[in-house]
Amino acid sequence: MKTYKHFYPQLCSFENLLIAYYKARKGKRGKGQVAGFERNFEEQLFTLQDELRNKTYKPGEYASFYVHEPKKRLISAAPFRDRVVHHALCNVITPIWEPRFIDTSYANRVGKGTHRALAKTTEYARKYRWFLQCDVKQFFPSIDHEILRIELARLIADKDVLWLCDQILESGVGVLSEQYDMVYFPGDDIFSASRPRGLPIGNLTSQFLANVYLNSLDQFVKRELKCGAYIRYVDDFLLFADDLEKLYAWRAAIFQKAASLRLTLHEESALVYPTQSGIPFLGFRTFPGHRRVKSRKVIAFRHRLKETMSGSFTYAGLASSVRGWTNHVRYGDTHGLVRSMLRLSVPQAAQ
Repeated sequence: MKTYKHFYPQLCSFENLLIAYYKARKGKRGKGQVAGFERNFEEQLFTLQDELRNKTYKPGEYASFYVHEPKKRLISAAPFRDRVVHHALCNVITPIWEPRFIDTSYANRVGKGTHRALAKTTEYARKYRWFLQCDVKQFFPSIDHEILRIELARLIADKDVLWLCDQILESGVGVLSEQYDMVYFPGDDIFSASRPRGLPIGNLTSQFLANVYLNSLDQFVKRELKCGAYIRYVDDFLLFADDLEKLYAWRAAIFQKAASLRLTLHEESALVYPTQSGIPFLGFRTFPGHRRVKSRKVIAFRHRLKETMSGSFTYAGLASSVRGWTNHVRYGDTHGLVRSMLRLSVPQAAQ
């Protein structure tokens, strides 16, 4: 297996840091930290470069807040200068892993995304009779740092790059500790509870490293189970087949594989269903012949829309919110739904 050495100088190069800075500031130039960094960005980048070269770089503290859609989650935002470093790291290590990821892993990858995952779901729904749906309990809080470090070191032989990965991993220890319910696996002792774990939700590096972490699961499903129809989006995944018994055998094997990664799956919902009944995935219910938005998504957006219009709002802000929602739901059979939402928003907005 090829390993990659001596590319830390590339990571620390001013050119790479400049590219990382432009990526990190995209769409955020009006925000305080970004504007402050931008005032003397060249000096800031040279300072970061010195810290990285001398290995004196230390990540700052996260600013954390909760979001409640689709469920309550703790989002942790790193300081802007750390986000520049995250982009600089991903610029050089993403090309190492990208060719090794399976084609049907759709989250946080260029040229992939939600809508391509939905299109593939429709394709498999038309081809196979049954599907197995699984998702990981408390995925980001559960990611084990030792297992992740071993996986990173399989391909990265540059100790300085691994040092930077360690700095970023260590900065996230404890951020999601309250979101994690301790699980003991075979062979664990009393010290297992103190194993470093968790990737802050919101980091670019967390999104990338989540794919690295689950790549071994993807390869297991494709290579060992030989499942020809498999889709994963972050920690939600689907397996399709015409053989009901085979899917249940795969289910048992996947639970064991997940345990080897110190992950647990939602057992009560990891069941096999006929594709004709519809596949609830990524905010839609996909049938072989059509696709509907999940009802709770509609209810949540209607509630948010009414809440927005009950207070002070700008027409531009309202239009932007509606446009974003309609751009998403247009990937389903939602013409009537979109019209009803527009009727709800336009008359009141015009008053």
